Amino acid sequence: MHSVILGTGSAAPENVVTNHDLEKIMDTSDEWIVQRTGIKSRHISLPGEKFSDFALPASRLALERAGLEATDIDFIFAGTMTPDYLMPAGACSVQALLGAEKATAMDVCAACSGFIYGLSIADKYLRCDPTLNILVIGGEIVSHHLDWDDRTTAVLFGDAVGAAVIGARADGHRILAVETGSNGNLGELLYIQGTGSATPVTRDFDIKDNYIQMRGREIFKHAIKNMVEVSNRALANAGKTVEEITKIIPHQANMRIIEMLAKQFKKPMEEVFVNIDRYGNTSAGTIPVALNEAATTGFLEPGDLVLLTVFGGGLTWAAAVVEW
Repeated sequence: MHSVILGTGSAAPENVVTNHDLEKIMDTSDEWIVQRTGIKSRHISLPGEKFSDFALPASRLALERAGLEATDIDFIFAGTMTPDYLMPAGACSVQALLGAEKATAMDVCAACSGFIYGLSIADKYLRCDPTLNILVIGGEIVSHHLDWDDRTTAVLFGDAVGAAVIGARADGHRILAVETGSNGNLGELLYIQGTGSATPVTRDFDIKDNYIQMRGREIFKHAIKNMVEVSNRALANAGKTVEEITKIIPHQANMRIIEMLAKQFKKPMEEVFVNIDRYGNTSAGTIPVALNEAATTGFLEPGDLVLLTVFGGGLTWAAAVVEW
């Protein structure tokens, strides 16, 4: 019996904002954005839309593909930093909407790494009790934390949510290893200052404290270094080598980072899944949304050895090796 991926799903707002749309509201251009990031468009939620509006259909689709009902789920882990409310947890909101009455639900706040962190927890639970069925969600409504006057950050992000149902089976898409890491000493390279207990919302609250702050050049350097390191650890624990990898599903943060990872692992871009051009960086949503699309479009084929790798605020990073 191994931890296996039983089904995947994803969902995103219908509202699509292109680079040409952004040209109308800020000092930028389609050429500038594409050259530096690889992003051409992104899904942006409309007023009133929230995390659970997309986590719910993504979860239902994953359950349908897994051949399970919501009442079969024992745990729900939601990797997100943008739940519907500060309390209850986003996972609890999804639990109620799904009708997953027997599930224990909780959020995993690790920024972009949230989904693979949740995958790690699910894998460890299943090693203890293989009778469990676990729903792992990852995604954000990150547009609520963007300063639309700041072209260095606003053009990068989008909204989307993905989900996967994990269980223990003798056959299936086997999770061979999951590794995680973090460095809180570097947290201020990528952070949101406001709404926490250090900067609570008061009458004098500065709305700029609600926006993502990022030191891009330093993030780029740490992202490459730590994604390569954690991927090598995951491969070693899986008993696999870099040469055996047939497909890579990387964090969709910047096309330059994706290309650099492919170069580090000596893989052609044809073996690397990319959807950043259509989604931008959806934080914890990048890996599960990309995994779902890779699984349902034929990019992943039986027998593939798949590397999932991610980097996010915290700073956090994680990788998983899956035998498809």
